[in-house]
Parts: sequence; C-alpha cells; structure tokens
Amino acid sequence: MKTTPLLEVQDLNAWYDRSHVVQNVSFHVNAGEIVTLMGRNGAGKTTTLRTVMGLLSRCTGRVMFDGQELLAQPAHARFHLGLAYVPEDRRIVPTLTVRENLQLGLLASQKKVDIDARIDVIAETFPRLKERLSQEATSMSGGEQQMLAIARAMMAEPRMILLDEPSEGIMPVLVDEMFELFVRMKATGVTLLLVEQNVARALAVSDRAYILDQGLVVHEGSAEALLADEEIQNKYCAV
Repeated sequence: MKTTPLLEVQDLNAWYDRSHVVQNVSFHVNAGEIVTLMGRNGAGKTTTLRTVMGLLSRCTGRVMFDGQELLAQPAHARFHLGLAYVPEDRRIVPTLTVRENLQLGLLASQKKVDIDARIDVIAETFPRLKERLSQEATSMSGGEQQMLAIARAMMAEPRMILLDEPSEGIMPVLVDEMFELFVRMKATGVTLLLVEQNVARALAVSDRAYILDQGLVVHEGSAEALLADEEIQNKYCAV
C-alpha cells in the first residue's frame, strides 16, 4: 500500500522580483523521515523552504501538508497545522532569557499547554539549555543559540520542522551534538526537512536527499547512495 507523504511539493516555482529562483521543483517527505535538500549556495534551497512555509508571496505550484493545500494559506495557518521553521539567522530575541525565548514558541499556538511542563520536557531533550534557562539567550555560543531556536520550534509540538543551515558557523563539538539531536527528534516522531551544507553529516542522519542546482531538482535518491557517490557531491555540492 502506497504511503501518502506528509509533505508533497509539486511543480513549485518561486520568484524574487524578476529572478525565477525555484523552477518546477517537486519532492516529498514522508512522516518520520529526515530529508535533506542539498546544493551549492544560490541553488534555491532556502527559497524552497521559505515558500513551503508561506514566507514568499510570488509562487505557483502545489504544496500539500497532510493532505491539505497550503499555497493559498498564510504562514500562521501553516504553523497551526503543525509546520515549523527555523531560519538560518535563528532570530533569538536579545535581552530575553532562554526560558523566555522558549515561551515565545507558544505565543501563536492555539493549544492549551502547561508552559512550565512543556519547558521541562524540552529541557530534558536539550541538556545544554536546561543548565541555562535563566541565562540571557544571546550570551550563549552560536551553537547553543541554534539549539535554542530548534527547541523553541519544538515547543508547540510540530509534526514537521524545516531547518535552514542548522550547523552554519558552529564549532565541531556542537555540530556533533546537533546531528545526534536530529536522530533523537526523529525517534520522537518529528519529521525533518534540512537544508545543510555539511553534506556528509546531513546524509549520515537522513533517509533521502534531493540535490538542487540553479533552482532545479537535478538528482534524488537514498541518503546512503548519495553519501557513497562522491562524483555527484563534487559536481553539485562542493563549495
């Protein structure tokens, strides 16, 4: 029996002004998967995530999430359906503590949640944050702030999280922790769509991957097969 994807993107096109950045991109993500979008800078990966999340107005095609058409829905409606987004710039709020930044993850939620209990659950998943709940968030390292951004996205218990370059600018020891975290998140039932330049690490935790080049999907396959294919990596992903 064929599984219906949790996220299905069909013939997606997106523009910035006159630039046709994403061109007829199609891909899918099944529930419980980690899928990576790969490609060089400027390939259209971030634009694809932003369009799926409803942050780019000029677009065409179909974006289906759990059987519902999203393209005509605003970003907040997509959030309420269980779709979350962690941008590359993290958007941690200065002067607020780690706990207060986590609380912002429930600001737009329609769920009735015991905030303190939810923070306790999140803190167990993110031990580094558990030690720093009362600390000003922007006093932490870049890697710890990235973990905070991911933890904040998890506060509303999304079904799927879109992650844009989560390991960018982070020291190696925290990169290791972050990818281990993705595996734990998957084990709890969270589906992940990654945009990531650290190809080897991303493929090591992913189920499948798509390669974009100049706004087009040029290759797709299992993460295992792509990890073993250095020719494809060098052709489309080398910086």
